[in-house]
Amino acid sequence: MRNLQPWEFSLLMAMLMSIVSFSIDATLPALGHIGHFFAVAQENHVQWVITSIFLGMTLGQVVAGPLSDAIGRKRILFSGVAIYFVGSLLCYLANDFGTFLLGRFIQGLGISGPYIAAISVVRDKFSGSQMARVMSVIMMVFMVAPAIAPGIGQIIITLAGWHAIFLVYIAYALLTSLWIAWRLEETLAPENRIPMKSYAFKHGIKEVISHRTTMSYLLCIGLSFGALIAYLGSSQQVFMRQFGQSGQNFSLYFALLAGVMSLASFVNSRIVARFGMRTITLASMAAIVLTSLVFLLIQVSGTEITLRMFMIYAITLFFAFGIMSGNLNAIAMEPMGHVAGMASAIIGAVSSMLSLLLATLIGQLYNHTLIPLTAGFMALFSLSMLIAYYEKRWHAFQTMPAGPMEVEGV
Repeated sequence: MRNLQPWEFSLLMAMLMSIVSFSIDATLPALGHIGHFFAVAQENHVQWVITSIFLGMTLGQVVAGPLSDAIGRKRILFSGVAIYFVGSLLCYLANDFGTFLLGRFIQGLGISGPYIAAISVVRDKFSGSQMARVMSVIMMVFMVAPAIAPGIGQIIITLAGWHAIFLVYIAYALLTSLWIAWRLEETLAPENRIPMKSYAFKHGIKEVISHRTTMSYLLCIGLSFGALIAYLGSSQQVFMRQFGQSGQNFSLYFALLAGVMSLASFVNSRIVARFGMRTITLASMAAIVLTSLVFLLIQVSGTEITLRMFMIYAITLFFAFGIMSGNLNAIAMEPMGHVAGMASAIIGAVSSMLSLLLATLIGQLYNHTLIPLTAGFMALFSLSMLIAYYEKRWHAFQTMPAGPMEVEGV
């Protein structure tokens, strides 16, 4: 590092990861405009604007991770920016919905580089609870992007139309890459690099799937973010159609929920060393399941759901999610320090594919009520909690101090 202070390192990593968030959330107020411009017949199909970029990112990670282990972190970042530029330009020039979705897919391929680089750089520098604290601070800053991105998107739409959002994407990525080129040194020493060969990829897959902790939390990440992506895809419909809010109000509500997640990440950074990542994660999952069950019962009882009721549910939901979000990746990556880039790619790709499948299923079930979304959160986090619970028991057994008989070898 070039004398980077901890705050600048966290801010820089958050900016890297924020390319993902900003590329998604600034588009949300424009979904209705995009659907109208391209004459999309089925309203729920506009959600593909969100899922297509996630799909590109999922596949991109498969290449970006191994490459980051083979040639270093910074080169992957700059390659990703170039691909991202092409995707953004294609979206800007698109005349049909298919071409536009292709551009979003290419954007996703591009942002996989910065995303992988950020996670791998953090893992290069930290591990264990220290990594969880750093990730929590990063996630706290990272959440500023979704807090302000919809508002920025709405301002751009008002001033210049939704197409101009993609020009801002290009500028954002280029400015971030300049910061990295100026301030960030390569964190992966040449002697620690792993050649990108088929056996290395197979070895990485074997390492991931054979470790119970990593595999368990890979599934937890996939299930948890499946629910979150389903919310992102349908959020514009929920706020602007179901509750009749304006684009400006949608941005404010979205910013409030993002702020709640950011606050929760900060809280986690302060308490994780005391209570432990697994205990906090399980408690957060339980809170989401219980809250979703109560809210689902209210809906099926026939009670009219108001915006205030939904916001109370959503604030509780997002606070619990923010508490645990930094821990999920930290726990999954903790045993993978020797293959950080490859493991990050595999965990990201597999969990994202699972998330996309689940999010698409839940999102396409949207019927102008909150029942599919609430049931999705309850079901997916129930399964996540079950997986995390059994992993915690296994981990406690594995780390149990040896008794006198074992020490003596009897």
